[in-house]
Order: sequence, then C-alpha cells, then structure tokens
Amino acid sequence: MKRRWGDRYDASRVRDIDGVHHYMAYLMPKRTDAEVYLNETIDVTDLLKYIAEKNATGERKVTMFHCVIAAVARTVKMRPLLNRYISGKRYYDRNEITMGFTIKKKFEDHAEESLFIYRPKDEENLCAITDRLTPQLKEAKKDTGVKVDDILNVVKKLPKPIMHLFMAFMRFADSHGLMPKSFSSVDPNYCSVMLSNLGSIKCDAVYHHLNNFGTNGIVITIGEIHKEFVPDENGNPSLRDVMNIGATLDERIADGFYFARSLKLIKHIFKNPELLDKTLGEEIDFEF
Repeated sequence: MKRRWGDRYDASRVRDIDGVHHYMAYLMPKRTDAEVYLNETIDVTDLLKYIAEKNATGERKVTMFHCVIAAVARTVKMRPLLNRYISGKRYYDRNEITMGFTIKKKFEDHAEESLFIYRPKDEENLCAITDRLTPQLKEAKKDTGVKVDDILNVVKKLPKPIMHLFMAFMRFADSHGLMPKSFSSVDPNYCSVMLSNLGSIKCDAVYHHLNNFGTNGIVITIGEIHKEFVPDENGNPSLRDVMNIGATLDERIADGFYFARSLKLIKHIFKNPELLDKTLGEEIDFEF
C-alpha cells in the first residue's frame, strides 16, 4: 500500500473513523483511561495431546507458549481491529503483526530481563514459528548484541533533570509519530500484542495494566495449566486440563463484543489444534 501524508512508518492512518470512536479518543485521551479486562478459562486437553504428538518426532520442542503465539497471531490476522492503535488522538492500522514479551534470563529473583519482539509471517504455521523463535529466544538470553536493554542502561545514567527533559522529548516524539525507528522497532510498547507467560513461573493469569507510552493496546497473560472439572456436552463433570488467560485491551479500538468474539476464536483454535498446522495466510472456517 502506498504511503500517504499522515501515515507512519509502521501504520496507515484511519481516515474514515466513525464519530463515536473519534469522540472516544478525546473523551479518554489516555490508554489507561480505556482499559477493559477479560478473563477466560480455556480447555487445553486436546491441545496438550497435539503438542505431545508434535514433540514425539524429536525434531523440535513445541511448547504451550508457541501455540499461544500462533493462535493469537492468527486471531489478530482474522480480526484486524486488534491491530489498530491510537496515538495523538488519531487512529492507525499497523502494517504488520508484532508480538512482544519479556524474557527472564534466569529463574532467579535478581536475574536480568530482556525485551523481545517477534514478527510472525503469513507463510508460517506453528512448526515454522517454533523453528524460527526457539533459536532467537536462546540468543536473546545471552549478553550479546545491542538491544533496547542496552539503550535503557545508558539512559539510566542521566541526571534527574536531564531525565525529565529526555522523557518529555520521548512523549512528544511518541505522540507525533517522530519516535526513532531504531527505538520503537525493538520496544514491546510498540507491539500489536504484549504477552506474559506467567505459567512458566507457576503463576496464574493476572490483570496487567496498559501503558500510555507507545502504541500497544493489548496485553495477554497466560496462567499455569491445571486440572479442573468441566461439564461435557451432557452436563456431566469431566476432569480436564485448563488454562486461564487474562486480556487487558484498549476499548477505544473496538467494542467489547468484538473482543469477546476474538477470544472465542482463540478458544476454537485450542479446541481444534490441527488449525495450527495452517499458515497464517491460509483462511480457516469459523462461525462467529
């Protein structure tokens, strides 16, 4: 798509926004003013069997987190309003899907964290995502290469008055689309979706706030897999593997109905994990 005046390097400006949403950007100018939180318990029994089958060959190690990334990427692909953001009271549609998360370099109290961004491609399915993501995550845990962490470690040395001026400049640049690509392209605050895999540290899904800085308007937390009695088709309780997911969203980009149907799609994918074999560019049948 040809870039037009008012577009940003990472997104196209929405020029046909309706009056209600235009008004909401002024009524609730901060992203934290417009948070809506959804929490859902998802049956992952069939998905765990699917993961076990994928790992039986020994070619790769597929994890639940890989499946969440693939399922969320598919959902954003099919539900384009999820890839929209508001900055400077204007609406923008991103040019690509980006997934951001924080990596704990070691499971220790004082271990450093590293910020990471993954950009799924249309020709990728679950296995392709696993194969490309696994070595990248291993590399991100090493202390090599220049990352946003290194930039922040330099910034932290600034005197307090200079730090205030620096942040004032950053907020101005953020609001007016002037943020340097070298910074925003590696900062998860500028991602379509930010993920937090709390299950990896034996924690349940929790509410996670949005940030007013950046363009990210969706944060998803993933809880630990546990056993729970779930009614079957006949209403009889059955012991199943379940996982809680929490999602905090900027309600200005879409309404609760749109978000609820999007979450329904994620549940459908987990219930029918063979859909993860399809590439993101392939269409799947789903009745909302």
